[in-house]
Amino acid sequence: MGLFEKLFPRRPPDADPRAYFKTLTAYQPVYTTYRGGLYEMALTRAAIAAFARHCSKLHLEIVGDFRPELAPVLGQQPNPWMDASKFIARLATIYQVQNNAFIVPVEDAAGRLVGYYPVLPQQTSIREYGGAPYLQYEFWGGQRAAVELSRAGLLTQHQYEDDFFGADNRPMLPTLQVMRTQDEGIVNGIKNATTIRFLARLAANLKQKDIDAERKRFAKDNLEGNNTGVMMFDSKYADVKQIESTALVVNPKQQELIRESVFEYFGTNEKILTNTYTEDEWNAYYEGSIEPFAIQLSLVLTAMTFTPAEIAQGAGIIATANRLQYASNNTKLNIVTQLFDRGFLTHNMGLEIFNMPPVEDGDKYYIRKEYAEVSKLNTETDPTGTTEPKEGDNGDHTGDP
Repeated sequence: MGLFEKLFPRRPPDADPRAYFKTLTAYQPVYTTYRGGLYEMALTRAAIAAFARHCSKLHLEIVGDFRPELAPVLGQQPNPWMDASKFIARLATIYQVQNNAFIVPVEDAAGRLVGYYPVLPQQTSIREYGGAPYLQYEFWGGQRAAVELSRAGLLTQHQYEDDFFGADNRPMLPTLQVMRTQDEGIVNGIKNATTIRFLARLAANLKQKDIDAERKRFAKDNLEGNNTGVMMFDSKYADVKQIESTALVVNPKQQELIRESVFEYFGTNEKILTNTYTEDEWNAYYEGSIEPFAIQLSLVLTAMTFTPAEIAQGAGIIATANRLQYASNNTKLNIVTQLFDRGFLTHNMGLEIFNMPPVEDGDKYYIRKEYAEVSKLNTETDPTGTTEPKEGDNGDHTGDP
């Protein structure tokens, strides 16, 4: 059994429902992959790869008491073919390139959800069968399958025209064309600069075949077989000039405008791509790009995994990240010091912030004992837990301000 059959073991009786699911917009609910070269350009791929690389460090965790057996699946191996890091990275890459990312459930023989798989179809449409909407996939190899919309996952961005799907990246097409023209211009400029090295003007009018023959002779005698470093020519030539080889490059201001256009579109910057960001710059990138993806991924996986009743009782899947790993050591020290003695962090939580291994019995919470409630500032608590007035205090506070 191949991968396709494992991912789509059961299909609706009519594998190609003809009726489109009725939507509120005038657009048919169809998404077609747009191959505009977005992932083929170096700069745009770098922006996409940086996003996917950081998203791959998200942790998928189960919240609540339902489906605890899925905790290792989400945390380690969402499907038999990829680990959690690869799963999230591929999903994030598809999400950035296509603005639509699809997740299909991996089920066992009994039809029970046991994993998740990101798919990249050539075309997807919302079809109706038996009164229910289905996601119908058409893949590059010609395979076709459908799965209930309620069982599948769909992440989108730039969603405007369609009720289900996000728009493609056509607004980036002019920038991509300029980038490609830039690259071709640089290559051709270098080739041309190194092709013609001398310009010679003949003193007489010759036939074309004589000119070609003289060009070959002159090049052979003076450029190929000349070991003296001295070029000689007779009265056949009125003038011989050397061409300075200067490679043509694109205007730096134009290059900067193109880079800024890409950075603005993907919500990133030079420092994120080169891993030279500060903790404040990382936090801004996380909140602007990584966190929205993490929230949407959490909601989509939650809807795929749990029933509405289970979700109402607190069941869910969350995608979290240890953002403090990117903070400076001073920031980490201040946070751990302030939160540990207030009972917010354990020893092992503090060690994790510093990328250190946990210790035995390090999951206990501690709190400083000199803290007291404002309403009990004039009382003391003995080891038995009873509260008594302080010495010299009769407990009568009538008339106190």
